[in-house]
Order: sequence, then structure tokens, then C-alpha cells
Amino acid sequence: MPANRPVWLVLPTYDEAASLEAIVTAIREQLPPERRLLIVDDNSPDGTGEIADRLAADHDDVSVLHRPAKQGLGPAYVAGFREAIAGGAELIAQMDADFSHDPADLPRLLAATADADLVLGSRYVAGGGIAEWGPTRRLISRGGSAYSRVLLGIGIRDLTGGFKVFRRAVLEAIGLEAIPSLGYAFQVETTYRAVKSGFRVVEVPIVFHDRRVGDSKMTGSIVLEAALRVPMMRLGGRR
Repeated sequence: MPANRPVWLVLPTYDEAASLEAIVTAIREQLPPERRLLIVDDNSPDGTGEIADRLAADHDDVSVLHRPAKQGLGPAYVAGFREAIAGGAELIAQMDADFSHDPADLPRLLAATADADLVLGSRYVAGGGIAEWGPTRRLISRGGSAYSRVLLGIGIRDLTGGFKVFRRAVLEAIGLEAIPSLGYAFQVETTYRAVKSGFRVVEVPIVFHDRRVGDSKMTGSIVLEAALRVPMMRLGGRR
């Protein structure tokens, strides 16, 4: 990664008290010196926000954005991205807070921005994969990416993944405020908009792991939103 490019990592949280301190420690070990880790908490009832505040008090490179209620993954990322851009970030990373994304992969994703505008941590290119999941969850995940890829007419293998690094210019160009997706469709839509805007997108292989503790945030309504939203992306262009 080119030197002296400020990196912000946006980490959305909801009920991640059991893993937050460990994931923040692991992330800080992998980010370059010029960094900020922004925790975006949706008023978690399990005390995640209070832990985040303590971590921010202990570390100058950690900050917290408190939101009043659980409003969806997409709006949480939009709020975090806005703050990162306003704070002078040149590279903006995103990942899950439950160790399903390995912080040790961050240096490879950041390095890949030397030749790309958006870097995706991909489960579905050579060298990537999924650990621990059974055949049903694997089928749903692969099927969702394939469904999105076919309907949108783009060649990205892992459209539903949430481990990414954006160059600042991408987030400034793709119309974040106009993205209506609340759940995991947001991951598809940001990548689709980047491709349609002419940015170079590359996939770097990662191995995705099941969360260490806590419950999955995936619900039937999130899956349904994604299934309905994807064709609307194609029909609506970048609107």
C-alpha cells in the first residue's frame, strides 16, 4: 500500500459485546500507523456501545459513532463512510465485528488498492473459501452471489461479501445517500454502483469463518430484501 494514505476502518456493531474488544485489538495490529477505527453502534442493548466508548478512551485511533436505534446495516455503513470522508480518509475499509472476516487479511486487501479502486475480500475466487458452514448455508451464499451476478450482468464472483476496501473517490461518486438497501443487499449495491461508474474492482481471496460467539444477524427479511432489490438495481441503473 502506498505510504501515508490515511486508512479508516468502519466497523458496524449490534450486540457484539462478547467479541468487540478482541476484534478491535486484532484490527489495530493489522492497520498501518496512519489509521482510525470507527465503531458504528446501533444502540446495542448488550452494552456494546459502552465497551466501544471505553476502547475509544484507551486508544487515540479508535472512535465511536452512536446511532439511536437499530436501523440496518446499510445506513450504518453510510453514516460511517460519511464520517470517514469528512475525516480525511483516503482508503475506507469495512468488515464484520464477529471474526468472520480475519483481520490478518487486511494488509493484503489494503495493498491491492495500489492497482484497484475497490478491493473485495472474496470467498469465491481461487484460494478463497468458507470454513465451518454446512451445505445449506453454502448453497444459499453461493446462490445469492450467482443470482446477483446474472441479474446485474457483471463478472464479480463474490457480490454479497462485506470485507472491502474503497478508495475515497469511489464512495464520493456512487451516490451513497441514494442507496435504499438496509441489509446485505447494500453490499451488492455498492459494488454494482462502483462497476457501473467505471471503477476498477478486484477480488482478493479470503477464507470466511463462522462467527465465534453470538447469533447471526441474517434473517429471512434480509434475504427477501436482497432478492427483490437486485433486479431493481438493474432496472433503475444508478438511481
